[in-house]
Amino acid sequence: MTLRDAVFKCLRYSGLPWVLRHTVQRRRVTLVMFHDIAPANAERVFSFLKRAYNVISLEDYLNARRANGCRQLPSRALIITLDDGHARNRELLPLVQKLNLPITIFLCAGIVGTRRHFWFKYRHPGIDIAALKRMPNAQRIEVLAAAGFDPLREWEQPQALSQQDINQMRPWVNFQSHTLTHPCLPQCTHEEAWKEISGSRYLLEREYGLHINALAFPNGDYSARDLALVRQAGYECAITVDFGYNTLKTDPYRLRRLSIDDSDNEDAVCVKASGLWTFLLALVGKRRWKSPYYCASKQSERDAIKSQ
Repeated sequence: MTLRDAVFKCLRYSGLPWVLRHTVQRRRVTLVMFHDIAPANAERVFSFLKRAYNVISLEDYLNARRANGCRQLPSRALIITLDDGHARNRELLPLVQKLNLPITIFLCAGIVGTRRHFWFKYRHPGIDIAALKRMPNAQRIEVLAAAGFDPLREWEQPQALSQQDINQMRPWVNFQSHTLTHPCLPQCTHEEAWKEISGSRYLLEREYGLHINALAFPNGDYSARDLALVRQAGYECAITVDFGYNTLKTDPYRLRRLSIDDSDNEDAVCVKASGLWTFLLALVGKRRWKSPYYCASKQSERDAIKSQ
């Protein structure tokens, strides 16, 4: 057992996650995020989440909002989401069917259905992915191109779900938008951000016949301008990685979500799904509370659009 595993085990059996689950989370909706979890890991992790929480769909939550609170949600409600649309997500379908478990997968619309690769999975000795996320979008593209990455190249092996995969999974999986190519939206120009946000919705609805009403911000980053563009593009809600839980009164364009890695460590999942782990990391400055690009002023959202 590693030191990290031991820490998670101690935190789990301290009783704090149970207390959070049955107090703070009892009347709130928790969103959790995975990415490319292996089916064997997912069976252990998803089974735990189903035992500890009442797993609902994102649409259940939105329906309750539409009903102005007249439709009740279960206590300890939890929504399972996966970002990007990785090819291995297809292998989760038998488990989703077996557990009768609603999940939402946010798709990079310009990468799924192709053999293009995700830029953030590109490995090159001269590339620092964390640094790329902080660059203006055009500069990021130039640096990647200089290192040999072509976003339009069709590789031999796809990294994302195919159209056949999506069609096969759609009766059991809620597919939503994760932009076209997964840029850091605040680093995009107005035109780039609008194309990524509106274009992904249009493409997924036109090419796949999906009903797209939600967008997950890539890297969890968003600005006041991006919130306004999501509304303008006709989305009903947007998902962040801001710390916390949700109620029916939470800003629908800033829904909070907790990040869980793709391992099968049940102790870690228990601690992270409760929010305890992110809270502790944020206290010591190792995890952010919200997007560093967001300005809380409502006027700033209006100004952001007018200035473009």
